[in-house]
Amino acid sequence: MTVSAFAELGLTERLLRALEEAQYNNPTPIQKQAIPLLLDGADLLGIAQTGTGKTAAFTLPLLQNLEEDDINPAPRTTRALILAPTRELALQIADSIKTYGRHMNMRLAVVMGGVGHRPQIQVLHKGVDITVATPGRLLDLANQRKIDLRKCDYLILDEADRMFDMGFIRDIRKIVAMLPEERQTLLFSATMPKEIAKLAAEVLYEPERVEIAAKSVAVDRIEQRVHHLDKAAKRDHLAKLMNEPDLEKVIVFTRTKRGANQVVKRLSQDGVGAEALHGNKSQNARQRALENFKKGRARVLVATDIASRGIDVDDVTHVINYELPDEPESYVHRIGRTARAGASGIAISFCDASERQQLRSIERLIKRPLSVVGDGPTGADAPRAGKKGGNAPHRPAAGKRKRHRRPRRPSDRRAA
Repeated sequence: MTVSAFAELGLTERLLRALEEAQYNNPTPIQKQAIPLLLDGADLLGIAQTGTGKTAAFTLPLLQNLEEDDINPAPRTTRALILAPTRELALQIADSIKTYGRHMNMRLAVVMGGVGHRPQIQVLHKGVDITVATPGRLLDLANQRKIDLRKCDYLILDEADRMFDMGFIRDIRKIVAMLPEERQTLLFSATMPKEIAKLAAEVLYEPERVEIAAKSVAVDRIEQRVHHLDKAAKRDHLAKLMNEPDLEKVIVFTRTKRGANQVVKRLSQDGVGAEALHGNKSQNARQRALENFKKGRARVLVATDIASRGIDVDDVTHVINYELPDEPESYVHRIGRTARAGASGIAISFCDASERQQLRSIERLIKRPLSVVGDGPTGADAPRAGKKGGNAPHRPAAGKRKRHRRPRRPSDRRAA
């Protein structure tokens, strides 16, 4: 499949040219399903992990719809709003917009904490086509009347479950209340807890649903291994693994910020270039760590789950779960940092005696056991035997009926 397949989805020549220049030739399943629906004006509920191509799935049709609307934004207004849980993810989305919209004259603002207000206010004052924002800073500027959301025709909530985990749901509801009812709304979430399902029902209008199963993201292209070992042996075992040359670009996940710092300290003592990425770092330090990892100046990036949102780095060869997450869905999110854009990858998990329940939960979610390297637990702690390999049965997508965008203001060029 080539870039011409994107043309079959209804994208314009300018976008196709940008995709070709970015060497982005193969639409992913979520792109093939979502792009035509969004170009047709439907609201959308997307259930998908990062690594599925969802950013392009909403960015490409948004750019095309904005260009076709051909509306000049008034001062302090934005035509489209994209909300993201973290600064890193907001910056990644902004980079995607710049890449795909390189042949369009779109004005873009990134609104987030950790940096000064003034440059953001100056950009917004002129009016912008797209604002990518974290909820807290956006609400702050909206309350100061530095941005007016009453003419925003497009709302995209990305990684809504993570925004819920971080306590942003109340801020999101306040922001939505500032928007016009006549808009196109998209909500993406890796999981669908009760609170997110409630939010989706509040903000979406007769949405189409596109679901990319988490298990397919985790299983298809990632070799998954588990090393059973004592907690005290993890540091030495990680150092031993880093002597293997095929671990070229590695992300290590820890549960805590303190744990991340300790792992970086040990790796540095062993002569391994490593950077930490967590919430106690300033925004500049976080960006510098991510850039050093992207450019190969650091071989290892050690991250916590919260800070990991927005890590979109090509050619990550290995993901190492130094500590298993409490939620099995977080495991799928973590390992999805490798095997991106059609590549393969390897995920290695360290499991001590206290983490065996988490391991069983992970294996239930992905419907397969992880391959055990070395000696596994014995007796009552041994994992139940299961069939190795094999993907979960594919569930066909439900039939879709064509929907139309809710009525728009009479002043809009694309009025119904």
